[in-house]
Amino acid sequence: MKTHFKKIAALAVTLIMIISLSACGSKSENDADTLVYGSHDYTAINPALYEHGEINSLIFAGLTAHDKDNKLVPALAEKWEYDAATHTWTFHLRDGLKFHDGKDLTSEDVKFTLEAILDKKNNSEIVSNYQDIENITCPDKKTVVIKLSKENVAFADYMTIGILPKHLLKGKKLATAEFNQKPVGAGPYKLTSWDEGQSITLEKFDGYYAGKPHIKKIIFKIVEDSDARLLQLKSGDLDMAQIEPKQAKSLKKDSKDFDIYRMNTADYRAIAYNFAGSKLFKTYPELANILSYGIDREAIVKSALLGEGQVAYSPIQKNKFNSSDIEKFAYNPDKMEQLLQQDGWTKNKKGIYEKNGTELKFTITAMANDKVRVDMAKLCAEQLKAHGISVKAEARKELDWEKQDATIIGWGSPFDADDHTYKIFTSEAGDNYTGYANPAVDEALAKARATTKEPERQRYYSEFLRAMTKQMPYTFIAYIDADYAVKKDIKGITKDTMLGHHGVGIFWNVADWKLEK
Repeated sequence: MKTHFKKIAALAVTLIMIISLSACGSKSENDADTLVYGSHDYTAINPALYEHGEINSLIFAGLTAHDKDNKLVPALAEKWEYDAATHTWTFHLRDGLKFHDGKDLTSEDVKFTLEAILDKKNNSEIVSNYQDIENITCPDKKTVVIKLSKENVAFADYMTIGILPKHLLKGKKLATAEFNQKPVGAGPYKLTSWDEGQSITLEKFDGYYAGKPHIKKIIFKIVEDSDARLLQLKSGDLDMAQIEPKQAKSLKKDSKDFDIYRMNTADYRAIAYNFAGSKLFKTYPELANILSYGIDREAIVKSALLGEGQVAYSPIQKNKFNSSDIEKFAYNPDKMEQLLQQDGWTKNKKGIYEKNGTELKFTITAMANDKVRVDMAKLCAEQLKAHGISVKAEARKELDWEKQDATIIGWGSPFDADDHTYKIFTSEAGDNYTGYANPAVDEALAKARATTKEPERQRYYSEFLRAMTKQMPYTFIAYIDADYAVKKDIKGITKDTMLGHHGVGIFWNVADWKLEK
């Protein structure tokens, strides 16, 4: 329980933050053609290295893109062909493509981008999506030919990756290049200024392949604290922001200037156990399955999400290849305790389960700036503690993947089922942060990636899910809806588009948005 003094101190910090942030890039300083968006902070912007970042879709463009229904459509490439016999993709670029600095965008830039992702020195977060690339050639400036070592049915989806300018990055260390703070792409908006920790200013790029954007300027104003974000929406310093369910209800009640878009997402939350770095879960990986019966997901959806979400049981629950008949680990604490006892755990004098001298004791961490995750960690800890498990929740500014026991993780994709499965759950994948290793999962996901026949893919994804439930990587908790507060004069947002991880995807058609003042 927080003391009265701590409450006063926290409020003071919040007020100082609001005053400081309002002094930089406030709405009153900008003209009628400017949209101010409340954003999380960035330290680097580079789509070849860092997956997370909705700003990528404004600054960069890929060979392919997704439409409002998340279907694949042409972008920088006007068309492409695939030769199944040789696993070769051929992409044909549009005429007259330009980067923000006026230089031509050619097939050599595509080749450079893919090779940068594959270069182990760059430690790209998304390398697993491209590891099947065997050879890349550029017959001419408008054609790039990519030969894979084997079938990868999702490859055209992965060519949505933003293309980097070779002329600015050749010969430089990508991870430390100045480019990451001064990115140049071919997307609808170009970066014109970056006030670190305060704001990132983008202006429309008239050379955008899909036509000139309507909104002249978009400012990503850095407002990490969700309460401060709500206050700046109410004060008029922000035109748009993603907010939490509690803030959405407050804004809807107090302001008539905003619409609240409650958008469906493929974004799930789960307890991720550290099988590599936590002594407890490395020694007893079966605990992931057992503890999953001790989480009351419906109560968490009701409490932490105010009902704005759905109970989760699968990482592809929103995908057509999901199987709904798998084990869902429905809340059953009696079964959890029974399984613990069958596994050799007994309660000690303190009422805590113990095995071979080791107490069933661990910490669930959550990023401190994500109040929903913090709430979930606390609720999960309380639920497990009620049944003889010593668990505490801890909010942290940074996560130590190597040393922590477990954390509230977020993943999910509205695109091909290969996305956010292969690169997370296969043993050697780049985003497998937890050390999860399941040969049956590896085999099923590899087979699902290697066939274009939907009945076969359905079978392999069903095999993946069944294998996963026998050896769980996570305790799945909930899919979360994304609440966006949007000034009523902003037009063009597609409210029915399913969004991805972190609610990313709302900007997919930002070039078509208008401000009707």
